[in-house]
Amino acid sequence: MRVTSASDVPQLRAVTRPLASAPDLASLADPADPLLWIRGDRGCVGVGVALRLTFRGADRFAEAAEAWRAIGAAAEVDDPVRLPGSGLVALGAFAFEGRSTAESVLVVPRLLVAQHRGSAWITEVFVDGEAPREPRVPDALPAGRWDGTGFAPLPLPGGDSVAAYLEGAGEAVRRIADGELEKVVLARQVAGEIAADADLRVPARRLAEHYLDCWTYAVDGLIGASPETLIRSTGGAVSARVLAGTRGRHPEDERRDGRARDELLTSAKEHHEHAFAVQSVVTALSPHVRDLRTSEEPFPLRLPNVWHLATDLGATIGAESSALALVGALHPTAAVAGTPTGAAVRTIAELEPFDRGRYSGAAGWIDAAGDGEWVIALRCAQVSEASDGRRRVIASAGGGIVEGSDPEREFGETVSKLRPITEAFAA
Repeated sequence: MRVTSASDVPQLRAVTRPLASAPDLASLADPADPLLWIRGDRGCVGVGVALRLTFRGADRFAEAAEAWRAIGAAAEVDDPVRLPGSGLVALGAFAFEGRSTAESVLVVPRLLVAQHRGSAWITEVFVDGEAPREPRVPDALPAGRWDGTGFAPLPLPGGDSVAAYLEGAGEAVRRIADGELEKVVLARQVAGEIAADADLRVPARRLAEHYLDCWTYAVDGLIGASPETLIRSTGGAVSARVLAGTRGRHPEDERRDGRARDELLTSAKEHHEHAFAVQSVVTALSPHVRDLRTSEEPFPLRLPNVWHLATDLGATIGAESSALALVGALHPTAAVAGTPTGAAVRTIAELEPFDRGRYSGAAGWIDAAGDGEWVIALRCAQVSEASDGRRRVIASAGGGIVEGSDPEREFGETVSKLRPITEAFAA
């Protein structure tokens, strides 16, 4: 079923029942179009589609929040579990920019199997008066074909991504020096292909197994593992994590890796960039929450491929807000756009020779009460159909350009950030 406005509200009934133990979640997903949200011993998998909502344009977040609020208010929810992610849940992926050709989507699975640490449950959704029945865990699907992909050789809109990125980064540095803006995040893309019948659970599993500090997500062909929690709202408590400032890891050499971490912690340029990102989140959240607080100093977050400067934020949600409304208020942060936001977004449109689609947008979930968890859609690739029967994979990564940035060094940062997704899709 497809809904495009809040005026067309279906009657949903969600029936949740506890499970004695959690099955292997990824094995239940559709190999061709997995619907996943996984991190360690938390997460869920969707099977089938009960409802799909689509949005476009500058008001996509507000329209989605309004539509979901109406659907949640009309829904009948039978949920004795009452844990984050139980009851009626939609998973979503939103485009970075309102003019993007990419749809922003909310998907309500017909069946959702989930776990939260030691608890597990299953939810089935019935539409417009369907007779409810006891939810049953489907059989696991065997591993399917995987032929992998190489990303470098395929043509991209806008030509050579390396030359275009270096030229754009150089122009961005000049504009910053001229005072047009303080920071802009420029991205580049690489492309590859996979077989039409490739099992997309393979790259999702690889990401989940290697990036334990990230949320691995798969929604409507967008597959990734994000280290950056845009917003988490549960029971009135709000939390977020801001990442800005990066150094490549050297895990094979402990001393070199330690120097990279220390260089990040002592870099005035990286701290300056990080402060921009934190301030943008604080400014955007303040009208919607109470008791906003941040960690006193940025801390180094270690991922398998990079070090990041990180700051955690906490607050209490306002009475009229929801997780999705907070996503709309926050997006785009300085971490993925720049400062000032308007000037940065215009600069991105001028200097990036492609449509970002959902890269650096938002991915996550929301429940009937408006609670949920959303990440910035980073370390990701979008899978789409190709005319020759194979499927095209486009991966994206970016870096923050500020005063004094070196385009060659920023390009190296994009190489580090692309590694998780290119390795996940490799042969």
